[in-house]
Amino acid sequence: MPNAELTSIHLYPLKGARGLALPEAAVEPWGLAGDRRWMLVDAEDRFITQRSFPTLALVSATPLPGGGLALAVPGQDPWTVPAPGPGTPSATVEIWKDKVSAVSGDATASARLSAFLGVAVRLVHLADPARDRLVDQRFAAPGETVSLADGYPLLVTTTDSLDALNALIAEGDHAAEGPLPMERFRPSVVVSGTGAWDEDGWARVAVGEVTFKVAKMCGRCVVTTTDQRTAERGKEPLRTLSRHRRFGSQLVFGQNLIPESTGTVRAGDPFTVLARRPVGEGTLPPERV
Repeated sequence: MPNAELTSIHLYPLKGARGLALPEAAVEPWGLAGDRRWMLVDAEDRFITQRSFPTLALVSATPLPGGGLALAVPGQDPWTVPAPGPGTPSATVEIWKDKVSAVSGDATASARLSAFLGVAVRLVHLADPARDRLVDQRFAAPGETVSLADGYPLLVTTTDSLDALNALIAEGDHAAEGPLPMERFRPSVVVSGTGAWDEDGWARVAVGEVTFKVAKMCGRCVVTTTDQRTAERGKEPLRTLSRHRRFGSQLVFGQNLIPESTGTVRAGDPFTVLARRPVGEGTLPPERV
């Protein structure tokens, strides 16, 4: 893959909300800097995402210096949320089966987001991703952590595989829903020039000088059927993935990554496969559900 390169970088400052594209990003041990450090929880302090609330796709969140957020929802003026200061009380919140310590964000922001979503939610912030949440130990080394992403620090997808998937969608019963944009899959990094589905065999990769362990294939859920611009749902890509990209019980698109080093990645950086894994590895259940 002499011409493979990093095509785009995507950040999700508020878990479940709309992502934003960046020209470059710092890679920290638990993911991209500023990625998924904020989250919404319900009255039982359990995380919420687009799985149950597709209108989260209409919430825009932009990181601010110091760890705060600029938030915007349709029909309202944007507003800012400062990062919680020292001494802000913490609470235990739940994400999948993990319990992590988080601090409450601005109460006004929580009220405005509750009104928009039509359910009582609370905005919380993960203060210390270095210690609060371990990556699934079936796929990680002891001590490797993740922020508030579903399970792994980064997700890589490829433009060649998306082209192949869209070609399959065009042949199916719901061709009118395609072609789908990459934002449906909410990647951290997107690479091109790899060949379709080549990522199935990756074990270690490099983006520029930053190296990553490929933890496992990424099983996909109903969020991929959600138009990230309108919050409307369809049948694709799950219908086509179920026919062509089923590994055991999982419908697969993309690979989960764990950083082996830190540094800055930039759009246009060369992408290199450093090691491959035997056929059949990496297909265990993708999430801790």
